[in-house]
Amino acid sequence: MPVLKKIALTITSAALLSGFILSPAVAADKDTSDDKQPKPPSTMSSLGGEQLGKAGTQVNLGAGAPVLPKKLSGRSWIVADAESGDVLAAHNAHWRLPPASTLKMLFADTVLPALQPTQTHTVSESELAGVGEGSSLVGIKEDHTYTVHDLWLGVFLRSGNDAVHVLSEMYGGLPQTVAAMQKHAEELQALDTVVVSPDGYDAPRQVSSAYDLTLIARSGMQKKDFREYAATASADFPGEKKKGKKRESFEIQNTNRLITGDIGVDPYQGIAGVKNGYTTHAGNTFTGVAERNGKVLLVTVMNPSAEESHAVYKEAAHLLDWGFSASGKVTPVGQLVPPKSLDTGISTGGKGAAPAADQGTGGQAKAAHASAASKGSSGVGVALAIIGGLLVVVAAGVFLVNRRWPVPGLGSRPAPEADGPEADAPEADAPEAKDSGATADAVPAAEPAAPAAEDAGKPADKS
Repeated sequence: MPVLKKIALTITSAALLSGFILSPAVAADKDTSDDKQPKPPSTMSSLGGEQLGKAGTQVNLGAGAPVLPKKLSGRSWIVADAESGDVLAAHNAHWRLPPASTLKMLFADTVLPALQPTQTHTVSESELAGVGEGSSLVGIKEDHTYTVHDLWLGVFLRSGNDAVHVLSEMYGGLPQTVAAMQKHAEELQALDTVVVSPDGYDAPRQVSSAYDLTLIARSGMQKKDFREYAATASADFPGEKKKGKKRESFEIQNTNRLITGDIGVDPYQGIAGVKNGYTTHAGNTFTGVAERNGKVLLVTVMNPSAEESHAVYKEAAHLLDWGFSASGKVTPVGQLVPPKSLDTGISTGGKGAAPAADQGTGGQAKAAHASAASKGSSGVGVALAIIGGLLVVVAAGVFLVNRRWPVPGLGSRPAPEADGPEADAPEADAPEAKDSGATADAVPAAEPAAPAAEDAGKPADKS
């Protein structure tokens, strides 16, 4: 019997060493953290190209093309040529995810043309009652009067859900606004998008995708006012009116850190917008547009790692850098499709032919303050030069095959000096703060001295 026991123990030990048997203690040591991460669906839309419907990273590198940036953690991302529509590379492009405040791009693209910027409105209590708990706010007060221009500054710069709700009421109410946004998304062929709230606040079934957000941004950039608001670094916003005193204003800054910069993030050279977002379920989201050497690129990053501060901006900057270097050296993995009403070949205007008309509602957005440019941001300077009246519009609304939907004013100016700020900024000293359900900038920016929420290293906004 002792001999048999010894043989049995020997066999068991060998099996353990060979990996055939895992004791509970050994099994517990196995790293299963990746198993807990959400996985993209096995079947996604292939709109824009077959490769875009596949899970994982899609890129077709040619001779001399740089490799993609390392350690990209976004669950979904895309980098595309804004004018030709070529998708240079993508990762789970059609994965339907919560969009956070990037959905405000669709809100603005839908509502901007309907309201005149000089129109004034006195805010009622009921208009602010439906703003979600923990929302990012610009600091709108009931019984106070604002212009539409003021309200759009609140939407684009501070991602103010209070401003979105007031503008929605002016448009006809929340249900009508949501319905109009959904209809516009369908016109743009942003078919992954389901709109439930106009501000992007977390809501059941509300989703979009990196592909759709890029389509939406491209559409918004056709509008002069949209471009101006999206590129504004800072502006004055009306403050609280006190009896017997002149109404004062306070400064608001754009929460898009590729425009304004922050600790660990330099303003990106050639940046011209577009929108960032953050919610508990969406994580950080960002869509941006930038110009360099006459080339205009769009990038969207959704839900990157929360372990690194400002990861969404850093990864977007890395992808833009890669895109500018890789342009002409990769075979596109797909295309940004045009709106349903826009011919894909040669068109001479008609419904949906926005670039020729340079659509907008007056283009009265303020230029960013000189203080932003004084930080050494040539990127902000380029963006402001682009929107400063030096716009080049495609003549007669003709869309060439290799220039399917050009962005007016972008790609037509000389590139900035090469010694501008580096996009590859050093990492922040501390990791990004994790959200517990409330926003980092939920407190209204009611005082001029109040810092932007992300100045403290917290997420950009709670949509």
